[in-house]
Amino acid sequence: MNLKPVWIYIENGIFLEAKSFGSQGSRVGEIVFNTSMSGYQEIMSDPSYAGQFVVFTMPEIGIVGVNDDDMESLGIHASGMIIRNFNKEFSNFRAQNSLDNFLQQHEAMGICDIDTRYLTKNIRDFGAKMMIASTEISNKNELKKILESFPKIEEMDFIQEVSTKESYIHKNGVWDSAKLSYKKSIKKAEKKIVVIDFGVKRNILNELCEVGFEVEVVPSEFDPDSLIGRYKNNEIDGIFLSNGPGDPMFYKKEVEKIKKLIKAKIPMFAICLGHQLLSIAHGHPTYKLAFGQHGGNHPVKNQKSSVVEITAQNHNYNVPDSICSIAKITHINLFDNTIEGVDYLDEPIFSVQHHPEASPGPHDSRYIFKEFFQNL
Repeated sequence: MNLKPVWIYIENGIFLEAKSFGSQGSRVGEIVFNTSMSGYQEIMSDPSYAGQFVVFTMPEIGIVGVNDDDMESLGIHASGMIIRNFNKEFSNFRAQNSLDNFLQQHEAMGICDIDTRYLTKNIRDFGAKMMIASTEISNKNELKKILESFPKIEEMDFIQEVSTKESYIHKNGVWDSAKLSYKKSIKKAEKKIVVIDFGVKRNILNELCEVGFEVEVVPSEFDPDSLIGRYKNNEIDGIFLSNGPGDPMFYKKEVEKIKKLIKAKIPMFAICLGHQLLSIAHGHPTYKLAFGQHGGNHPVKNQKSSVVEITAQNHNYNVPDSICSIAKITHINLFDNTIEGVDYLDEPIFSVQHHPEASPGPHDSRYIFKEFFQNL
C-alpha cells in the first residue's frame, strides 16, 4: 500500500507534512491526544470524538486490525486519527478487517509517519486547537484560510449527528470472554430505564443491561413531558443521560428539557456529557479544560470509600467547583483535582465525569451501574 502525502495546518501556526491512509480529501477538527495503550477501534467508534482528530500516544497502531464486536457505535464520527507508526498488516484471531479499510469505509482520515510526541506536547502546552488536514491542498496559506472560515467546535451541534433517530430496546450484556460474544438478556428485567442518547457508547448500554435493567434508548429529540408521564404511571423507573460530543454549553434546548426532568424528581444517572448537562441545568455552567482528559489510566479518588480507582476518561469540559453548593462531591481526579462525580442533595440524581464502562480501559468503576440499579 502506497501512503499518500498529507498536509496539516493547526490554528496556532504549525504546518506539517506527513503520510495518510484511510479516507482521502480534506478534514477539519479539534486535535486532542489519547494515552490509552489499546482499544483504538473503540476510541475511533466512540461518538464523543465527533469533530476531533485523535493523536494516539501509543506509537504502534493497526496490528490487531478491527472487528464488528468492538464497535462502540455504528460508525466513526471522529475527523481522523494521528499515529506514529501505521501497521498495515494485521494479526489477531478476532480481526475481520484492516484499519485502513475500516477508515475508508467510514470516511475517516488516518495520518501517520509524524512525531506524535511533538504534537502531544504541543497540545499539552498550548491546549486543544482546531486543525485541518488535506491530501489535496499543500499550500499553508490556503489551508489557513479554510480553517479560519470553519466554525469552532463550540459552535457545532454534534448531538444531531450522533444520536439515534428512532427509539429501540437494547438487549446485550457485557462481553463473555469464554464464549467470545456479548451476553444476551434472557431473563425478564426487574427495572426499566430510558437512555437519552446524546452519543451513547454501546458498552454503557451493555453494562446497564448486565445489572438487570430493561434498556430503552430514545433520541436526543425526546419529549420530557412524555417521559414524566411514563414515570408517574410507573412505566419506567429512571432515566440515564449518556455521554456525547461537543461543548455542553451549546446544547440549550437539551438543558431546558433536562430541567423539566429534574423538577419532576425523576431518578437519574449520567456519564460525561450527561453529567455536564445536569450541572448546567442546575445553574452551574461548565468550563473548558486546556487539553482535556483522554485515556485509560487516570486515577480518581472515591470520596465515600477513599479508594483510588483507575479510570477511563474522555472529556474536554468540566463542572465547576460551585456545584458544591447543591451537590456532594463523590469522586475527584487525582491528576488535576477536578470534579469527577457528584450526588445532588435532596434529589435522586447522581453523575460521573469518567467512564465506568471503560471500553477500552480498567473496570475499577463498574460498580457504579449496580449502584444506580440498587438506588431505584
